[in-house]
Amino acid sequence: MSLITRAAVVESGGAPFTLSEVVLDDPAPHEAVVRLVAAGLCHTDLSVASGGLPFPLPGVLGHEGAGVVEAVGPAVTGVAPGDHVVLSFTSCGACRECHGGHPAYCASWLPLNLLGGRRADGTATVSRDGVPLGGHFFGQSSFAERALVDERSLVKVDPEVPLASIAPLGCGVQTGVGAVWNVLKPSAGGTVVVLGAGAVGLSAVMAAVLSPATTVVAVDRVAERLDLAKELGATHTVDAGEADLGAAVAEITGGRGADGIVETTGSVAVLRQGVDALAARGTLVVVGAPPFGTEVALDVNGLLSGKRIVGLTLGDSETQTFIPALVQLVKEGRFPLHRLVGTYPFQDIDRAVRDMTEGRTVKPVLTFGD
Repeated sequence: MSLITRAAVVESGGAPFTLSEVVLDDPAPHEAVVRLVAAGLCHTDLSVASGGLPFPLPGVLGHEGAGVVEAVGPAVTGVAPGDHVVLSFTSCGACRECHGGHPAYCASWLPLNLLGGRRADGTATVSRDGVPLGGHFFGQSSFAERALVDERSLVKVDPEVPLASIAPLGCGVQTGVGAVWNVLKPSAGGTVVVLGAGAVGLSAVMAAVLSPATTVVAVDRVAERLDLAKELGATHTVDAGEADLGAAVAEITGGRGADGIVETTGSVAVLRQGVDALAARGTLVVVGAPPFGTEVALDVNGLLSGKRIVGLTLGDSETQTFIPALVQLVKEGRFPLHRLVGTYPFQDIDRAVRDMTEGRTVKPVLTFGD
């Protein structure tokens, strides 16, 4: 039987989120109904809500959900009613990248997660007054009290860990952590520089602190964010509004440059400065996403010292192993994610958006109650 629930609907590009009753479709064989306990708010949600990406609107967004499974389709085997789950991206499970352990590079990633608004077969997961809405966002559309979730978006987690404390793991946090652990893979004594101290950047800082790197540098223009980075374990901070990045990194590294850099700002000017600040054989990971079609000019001869530039989606994570490992680190207090989080009741979603946009909260998390 179809389920009525309350969701935050974006009516058109640039419109606010409005709470509305919607109807979830019956679970398909590989879907589950999840009662949301919490959902992180991410810049990707805001980009789509602004009309910056061609997602079908009106629609229900949300892609950092965490909740409790209430019902499952007949083919679901990984979770059961009552299980606690973190919701992440979905993937086809059948292409070469999925089989190779890299589902973030699934051949069908864009239509399944970001642009399609429907299941792979074209059917809608959510409707209102009999009219289909854009849904299936990252296989979940978790800005709702209940969500119809693709099985491959579900990650079973330790029920002893409060769900509101781990909801952000589904996207932004695993992106920052994966940039360090899955791509840079710092060696003993290495230097990691993180450009931008937002949720993704600070997650990268915390990941670097847990790595063999001995020098962890956070770069931002906001003093409070730099102070927080220092409290989270950064060994150095650079105020980009006052210091030249290349000169600052050279001073910190004794002229060698950075072994690894995580670029989270989406600024091509910052990206270029980061490439120039790399050491020989250093790697820069591009995480920040400027508008489609954006290009950056590079000094080709400057790359011949073995520098690498690597694009990244969702940390190149295999969610079924990566997210539970992060949950364990949160549980043990070794990954202090709570330092980034501010919680908001679901009905205050627009206040959460404002606080995030204006920099008052690093990572807003919406809560739905118990």
